[in-house]
Amino acid sequence: MGTAFSIRKAMDKEFVKDRLAELLADRNFVSIRAVFAGLAPADTAEVIAEFESAEKVALFRLLPGELATEIFGYFPLEVQEALLRAMGDEGAAALLEDMSSDDRTALLEELPTPVCARLVEALSPEERAIALRLLDYPEESIGRLMTSEYLTLRDEWTAAEVLEHIRKHGRDRETLNVLYVVDSHGKLLDDLRIREVLLCPLETKVRDLRNGVMISLNATDDRETAVAAFRKHHRTVLPVVDRQGGLVGIVTGDDILGVAEEEATEDIQKLGGVEQLDEPYLDISLGRLIRKRAVWLVILFVGEMLTATAMGHYENEIERAAVLAIFVPLIISSGGNSGSQAASLIIRAMAIGEVGLREWWRVMRREILCGLALGLILGVIGVIRISVWSTFSDIYGPHWPLLAATVGVSLVGVVLWGSLSGSMLPFLLRRFGLDPATSSAPFVATLVDVTGLVIYFAAAQAILRGTLL
Repeated sequence: MGTAFSIRKAMDKEFVKDRLAELLADRNFVSIRAVFAGLAPADTAEVIAEFESAEKVALFRLLPGELATEIFGYFPLEVQEALLRAMGDEGAAALLEDMSSDDRTALLEELPTPVCARLVEALSPEERAIALRLLDYPEESIGRLMTSEYLTLRDEWTAAEVLEHIRKHGRDRETLNVLYVVDSHGKLLDDLRIREVLLCPLETKVRDLRNGVMISLNATDDRETAVAAFRKHHRTVLPVVDRQGGLVGIVTGDDILGVAEEEATEDIQKLGGVEQLDEPYLDISLGRLIRKRAVWLVILFVGEMLTATAMGHYENEIERAAVLAIFVPLIISSGGNSGSQAASLIIRAMAIGEVGLREWWRVMRREILCGLALGLILGVIGVIRISVWSTFSDIYGPHWPLLAATVGVSLVGVVLWGSLSGSMLPFLLRRFGLDPATSSAPFVATLVDVTGLVIYFAAAQAILRGTLL
């Protein structure tokens, strides 16, 4: 009765966690297995990950072998590493033996080299060969993501032979939705949907089902290429070939979702002026968190020193017209904000393939028009603000119309410059082979702060000469 109740409440993670903790304290292992039987594998992994290290190991050991392998793939890497250490090399190798090759590669590449070498050596010869082959690909390549668990067909087979082949060899494959046609040398010829085989007469040959439209990835391409291909072609799985066109693996949608999340997280962190965190925020050590944030903060601090230098250069103007200093934060923040907006838009457009290097001129034209329009909007608001305040007080003195004109013109110039610099900097970085996300919002804002002061005081010297200056 109690077990059934816990299963019905399986969606409540805290309830399940408390129930498992209670059963574990009572050493009621039968009821623990019954609770796990009522949970989806991903939910089971999420609940177990909430426990302390020793309890994690105890709960994981209670899982049936085949289910344990499936659930292990849903754990975060740091939990997987902790469990492997607790299991010892023999138990860890047995678990890795049954894992899908892509998940196993993702885990092995995170382990220290000696540990990785020991575990690979403990694998069966067949799995060891697969593991070494995948680990031999560049770290950020598609080859590290692929799995060898797929089915291949031959042109001369009939639909009946294909179905028999699926029944015999399809049980442990990653997917059966798509089947791959290869020649006698393993070269990829085409892919077939299982639906096409199921709906055709049994005597139909595979060659008659092929349409010749084939989309594949290269094993040495970077992961962003795979993300773009999945997005463009709306696929759930894609084949991976070597330079000779030979089929070497497949990449599935779940792996691509993980890569897309990692790439988006990295870009967002860089946009915020932080080095990429290699671990979840709450798991990374305080020392490493400080180091990753300190680097950019120091760079930005040094950059802001140039703002102080620029202010010092216009010290005489500020002394003669102290009212100019009131609008300095307004001017430089407006430029920084417009630059940050433009940088964020272009970086994201580049990341999802909307904008390439060749479109830099089109982007520049749009940002010139956009910067002018936005600058005019802010400029008009600034002029109205000064005009209204001057109607009821003499805070800006008798020359407030000229001061309003200075602020209005400066805002147009600074916002225009911010939009241009924020949009063009990602192109410049991409041109030199760097990550456009490095042109973070804080970095652009710091750059525009300095130039914004120059624009502001240059406008003041031109407009206020002979009056306040």
